Amino acid sequence: MMKKLPIGIHTFSEIITDNYVYIDKTQEAYQLLNTYKYVFLSRPRRFGKSLFLTTLQAIFEGKKELFKGLYIYDKYDFEAYPVIRIHWGGNFTSEFNFQSEVQSALRWNAECLGVTLDKDLSLSSQFDSLIKETYKKYHKRVVILIDEYDKPILDNITDPAMRSYARNMLKGLYEHIKYNDEYIKFAFLTGVSKFSKVSIFSGLNNIEDISLYPQYGNICGYTQADLETSFQPYLAGADMEKVKRWYDGYNFLKDNVYNPFDILKFCANGHLYKNYWFETGSPSFLINLIKEKNYYVPQLENIVIGEEQLGAFDIEKINFEVLLYQSGYLTIDRTFSIGSRIMYELKIPNLEVKASLSDRIFTMITDSLQEGVNLQNSTYIALEKADMEGMKDTLHTLFAALPYQNYANNNISLYEGFYASVVYAFLASLGVPLIGEDTTNRGRIDLTLNMEQKVYIIEFKVGSGNALEQIKAKKYYEKYRNMHKDIYLVGINFDEAERNISGFIWETV
Repeated sequence: MMKKLPIGIHTFSEIITDNYVYIDKTQEAYQLLNTYKYVFLSRPRRFGKSLFLTTLQAIFEGKKELFKGLYIYDKYDFEAYPVIRIHWGGNFTSEFNFQSEVQSALRWNAECLGVTLDKDLSLSSQFDSLIKETYKKYHKRVVILIDEYDKPILDNITDPAMRSYARNMLKGLYEHIKYNDEYIKFAFLTGVSKFSKVSIFSGLNNIEDISLYPQYGNICGYTQADLETSFQPYLAGADMEKVKRWYDGYNFLKDNVYNPFDILKFCANGHLYKNYWFETGSPSFLINLIKEKNYYVPQLENIVIGEEQLGAFDIEKINFEVLLYQSGYLTIDRTFSIGSRIMYELKIPNLEVKASLSDRIFTMITDSLQEGVNLQNSTYIALEKADMEGMKDTLHTLFAALPYQNYANNNISLYEGFYASVVYAFLASLGVPLIGEDTTNRGRIDLTLNMEQKVYIIEFKVGSGNALEQIKAKKYYEKYRNMHKDIYLVGINFDEAERNISGFIWETV
């Protein structure tokens, strides 16, 4: 009998006792427990952080019987310790909500551990008391597990006043982990972002951020080997290359991994390809930032960032690329060094994220353009048939239909980047394989569509100038000659006064 799929199940003990599929992460847990005392792990939402945290909880509660057959079973002593576990769920968008949620979490832990808290004390003093009183009662050091440590801040990322309140309140709570070092056995915190100015990281200077340690790169997520073994019965008959294009591609300096939520939903829904992970959280804040900053969208394909930036996030000075990475919309493609500095090249991980994010960007740029879906369908058919006149017509219709307010009180129509961003988002939303800022040994192609039997190499110009001649002069097509596909060279010119296509020239190689 096949095991059940743990969709929405984040508790290790429930997964084991109720016969759900479990991918063994206890080797990483064993290594972690024998190496560090204070640990932080950053991963995007719905990536398995909570499950790993509850795995640690079961280990520290001495529930050895749950680990039979797993890596850690005969290697760890499973001595039981009292565990304080906090999951920041709920709503933190007001001071009242914040107080209520924190008070509830502290009270629940006190009841589970059989200790009493003085409700007249401040929340930070109650947390301090919870640690000390638990130590006194059990005569053992305490384990502290905090899931989504940063949620109260992320909930208020667009509200400076409430964001500052949440940060200061969390500072008051978390600093007691440092102050009570002698009473603490182990502390593990998870989150999406590592905020550089939250005192848990400045105050706890010995906390180990393992988020970019290669040995823990697979601590969350499913590998290709997992799909070919544990999930093989659930994926029988699926086009595994297509599954990989849709859901694989996340990398945290070890193997490429799949988002667990995607795979579980894909298996449960009869191999239906949908944007399962993307639809569980709205990136509206990111979309608004793109619009506010007139972000050059094709640049998402070629972002290079330093280790010191990628490892932390300053809430007062938002780095858009870091936010995209920590939220899961970008992942690591490769690492390299410039002198003594480690650099990371980032990429969009897979088709789900590229198509979904681009569709949101396209909707934002066009302000919910009514003709959008019809234009997308017409363009996809034109690309498949190499109907260049049809492609020209749909793009012309697209720009003609853009809302006037996109141009009002700004010079956006003068910039090539705006037109390139619209076309990139529009084509990427179709789910076609495309590369923005495609690197060759002679320069960068503005946009490449690498389809199953055809390659489109596209160059943009605003005003005069022959975009097609630039492609030919720099021989951009040579990169794709050995693929034995039809290659189409497309030069598109835009007129800043008409705010539309003024030239559309193409030829084949």
